[in-house]
Amino acid sequence: MNNSEIVDVCIVGAGVIGLAIARELAISGKDVLVLEHGPRYGEGISSRNSEVIHAGIYYPAESLKAELCVRGKSLLYAYCESRNIGHERIGKLIVATTEAEEERLASIKRQAGDNGVIDLAEVSRQRLVELEPALNATLALLSPSTGIVSATDLMTSFLADLEAGGGALATRSSVNAVDCGQSGFSVKCNIENQLYEFQCERLVNAAGLGAQQLASSIDGLSAEFVPPLFLCKGNYFTYQGRSPFSHLIYPVPELGGTGVGVHATLDLGGQVKFGPDVEYVETEDYSVSDERLEQGVRAIQRYFPELDPNRLVAGYAGIRPKLQGPGDPFCDFVIQGEETHGVSGLVNLFGIESPGLTSSMAIAETVAARLYPL
Repeated sequence: MNNSEIVDVCIVGAGVIGLAIARELAISGKDVLVLEHGPRYGEGISSRNSEVIHAGIYYPAESLKAELCVRGKSLLYAYCESRNIGHERIGKLIVATTEAEEERLASIKRQAGDNGVIDLAEVSRQRLVELEPALNATLALLSPSTGIVSATDLMTSFLADLEAGGGALATRSSVNAVDCGQSGFSVKCNIENQLYEFQCERLVNAAGLGAQQLASSIDGLSAEFVPPLFLCKGNYFTYQGRSPFSHLIYPVPELGGTGVGVHATLDLGGQVKFGPDVEYVETEDYSVSDERLEQGVRAIQRYFPELDPNRLVAGYAGIRPKLQGPGDPFCDFVIQGEETHGVSGLVNLFGIESPGLTSSMAIAETVAARLYPL
């Protein structure tokens, strides 16, 4: 790169969202440059999650999370099948352990139907004993379109498509400042310890946990359009040995909760892990404490009473870039374009947490349409 270079689109952030957007734009013929502050792509939020392909069940109807999850799920399965990316429609059981939770399953099914998810099936206690003998539940909903995917393989494929379309990724790249001009943006950055300044016609802020910081550095963007960021940590616990389950197991979400409960997730190799829990933190900290492990045991034993705590070990943690604080109401994805903030050619993405991975290709479609409306 040289300091006089001009590109069509600069995307800041090479997680699954940034790479999906970059791929979408590159295959449409745009000259795309992706900047990533880390040494590799996808080492932040995108590599510290459950790797679940969500069905789109829980989110309020007509929210971006609902619409983009359902659309993204379809796009993602088709893409993975066409590229032989590791994935499996393993199915999910949402399990009730009390009468009150059984009643809530009915409302969950209605919500799913409002979102266009019409394949949920009620599973009786007797049938659950056959499907999952280790499970303690009185009733469940089966979501057959929920699955798992290799996030790393998915991002690698997105990157390959980006590069095949003539785009480029620059790692170890930090943005220092962005100036808005009449014909685009001047981006001042540090790439591999070298200072650069280049021009781009359009700019996408897909920086994840750094999205608010980047937005605040854009000269010409009013601070009123930068929402507060809450760091919400999710701890995962690995269960050693053979998995007790063949489906993903989710408890009924707590009312007013910020997550969907400590659930059991299988990876493509058959390893089961439990998580994430919900822990608001002040700074990025990816350690998993013994205290969180003890709390995890109590949550898991509600639906898996035969859990052997000695087989459960601290796994890893991720940080969700939430827009809602503890006890706050639902917050949707924010995909913020000129129609909101008034800056031509700029799209900011805030609060892209779960179901961001599932929604990635649908988010890419949406961002591309904001940047290049028909």
